[in-house]
Amino acid sequence: MLIRSEAPADILLIDKLLKTVFETDAEANLVMRLRENGCRTLSLVACTDEGEVIGHAFFSPVTVAGQETNWQGLAPLAVREDHRHQGVGLALLAEAQATLADFDYPAVVVLGDPSYYHRAGYQAALQYDLTCCWPATEEAFMVLEIAPGSVQQHQGLVEYCEEFNTLA
Repeated sequence: MLIRSEAPADILLIDKLLKTVFETDAEANLVMRLRENGCRTLSLVACTDEGEVIGHAFFSPVTVAGQETNWQGLAPLAVREDHRHQGVGLALLAEAQATLADFDYPAVVVLGDPSYYHRAGYQAALQYDLTCCWPATEEAFMVLEIAPGSVQQHQGLVEYCEEFNTLA
């Protein structure tokens, strides 16, 4: 398996992957809008040795309490059904963390399954007085500190790019 940055030739393959992994086209449409509007910080793909795209992780900027913090939001993370439970998603997350660290991004937030994301080092955001706008997400909203001490510097509402407001 190879993990690399998204290339222009991957765009339609990522779109197809997202449309097959998720129940609706909402995530695929979100990624297209974020990409088109210049809100992509990092987009990684996981490929088989034959070059098939089997996984994808997308990161875009977020604000904390209305401030630009250089923090990133992970959404979505997708792995093709026939490659799940093989470490593809965790490998994408590890590569993303290393890449984001190389470029001095201090933290990442995600809304997802706590039992999964805890394995990648994410912690409950609420314990740092961080919240998001979606209701009943206290356990599912998590943060990963990349730069030591960066998470404690900010508290409040974490807001994703405007494109997330049309997610349906």
